[in-house]
Formats: sequence, structure tokens, C-alpha cells
Amino acid sequence: MSCPCAPVRRVGIFGGTHGNELSGVLLVRHWQQDGAEIQRPGVAVKPFLTNPRAVERCTRYIDCDLNRVFDPESLGRPVVEDIPYEVRRAQEINDIFGPKGSDDAYDLIFDLHNTTSNMGGTIILENSRDDFTIQMVHYIKKALAPEPCPVLLIEHPSLKYATTRSVAKHPVGKYQI
Repeated sequence: MSCPCAPVRRVGIFGGTHGNELSGVLLVRHWQQDGAEIQRPGVAVKPFLTNPRAVERCTRYIDCDLNRVFDPESLGRPVVEDIPYEVRRAQEINDIFGPKGSDDAYDLIFDLHNTTSNMGGTIILENSRDDFTIQMVHYIKKALAPEPCPVLLIEHPSLKYATTRSVAKHPVGKYQI
């Protein structure tokens, strides 16, 4: 299977979308200090702490779930004094890694999460027709074998995703326990 898509040149790795999910936060902070292990020739990789105020308080969010406000309405809201913190943060993230849906958006965003569910390391995809992410997941599963790496597809034909990772051309979520 060949991939007819453009090369991936810019990758974002997000941690702290939910401030109480600390594995991604610890990895992002580590890579911000020393990113040698995530750098590759020809690819710019940016580790990024998505919700620093929630991380500081070790709470899921401050005003609303950051992983639900990357919709056109929230991203297009005027910046006023009483705008929810996560909506403003989504706009900032969209400015840095997007704009969402544009040719200028980052090629790939990995959004790292934790869960208390017994699902182990799981990759979450939102689109079964994205040749790049399908091939990438195949590569990851093969590289990790014989360890299991389930893939959860949360695709819905009429749903437009408002997750942090949805800013990228190729969004990928990663959950771990």
C-alpha cells in the first residue's frame, strides 16, 4: 500500500490537554528540555503543553474541556475579558499549529492522554480514510509486536471533531494507563 500524501514535515506532540493526565505532561516537559530522541532529519517536532493552567492545578480543566472546543464557533469567538480560558487557549493553539483545516496546519499532532480504564497503550483515530495515519499505525503495531497496541476508530460520517489534535492534517490520540 503506497501513501499518496505529502511528506510529514511538522509534528506536534501535545501533553496536558487534561491537566490531571500527567504522563503526557512529563514527556512534553522532558522533550522541551532535551528533544534529541524525538528529532528526525527533515522533520520539525514541537512538544507542547496544551493546558498549562489546568496542569498547574492538576485538574482536568479550568472553565471547560479543552478537548471539546476546537469547533468553528469556539475558534471564531471574539476575544473578550470573560471568554473561557480553554476557548482562548484553543484559539492560541490553532494560531500556532493551524489554522485548522488549512494547508498551513501542522501535518501531524499526537495528543497524549491517560485513562484509568484498562485499555493499555491505545491509539485513537478519527478517520479510516487517512492513508498516512493508517500506514503509521500499521508501522507502530508491527514495531511493538508482540506487545498489543489496540486502535480505536471513533469515526462518524457527520461529526466534525473539536479535539486538540483535530487542528492537524493527520490527528492521532494516544492513551495509556
